[in-house]
Amino acid sequence: MNYYIGDLHLFNRNQTDEGRNYDRRPFATVEEMNQYILERWNAKINNGDTVYILGDMAMRGKNSALLALVAQLKGKKILFRGNHDDLSDYRYQRLFEEITDYREIADSFDGKTYKLCLMHYPILMWNGQHRGSILLYAHTHNTVEEAFFQKCVKELNENKKLNVQQGKPIRAINVGCMMPYMGYEPRTLKEILSAHE
Repeated sequence: MNYYIGDLHLFNRNQTDEGRNYDRRPFATVEEMNQYILERWNAKINNGDTVYILGDMAMRGKNSALLALVAQLKGKKILFRGNHDDLSDYRYQRLFEEITDYREIADSFDGKTYKLCLMHYPILMWNGQHRGSILLYAHTHNTVEEAFFQKCVKELNENKKLNVQQGKPIRAINVGCMMPYMGYEPRTLKEILSAHE
């Protein structure tokens, strides 16, 4: 089974009440956030599953506590480089099946196959978007930048001159863990799409 998540920002105090809590996450401390994510992740993911982490796993890669935490997360972890990912520690790199910037994959459920473009950053044009390919990304959290990007996607769908996708909606979905439909745990494509219907 494939799962998707991004913007975990493990060990980032500014994602909790210990710091600025940019996302207004419901955690008083980093330890509470890390433990919550670990428990939710491992309750859902099996070692045979693949988890596509769309960037910003953590703030640094040389912390022994971070190495221990990521080593406990089940599944084959594929990390898409985010702007906050420090990958300078070889031990940290080894915790991932692969580290990449971009990938196109297919995922299926209920007898239907979907083409996906995966990366950390949202982009306005991606391969196959006019033929139903879905962009999954992170980076923008739940910010004014996210609202602006989604407004652009909406305009692509509404503008008759731009709408050339033969009846298929252009879809770009933020899989940042703080989004209401993500709930700080990896989600299947079916879960993600169901939340957007």
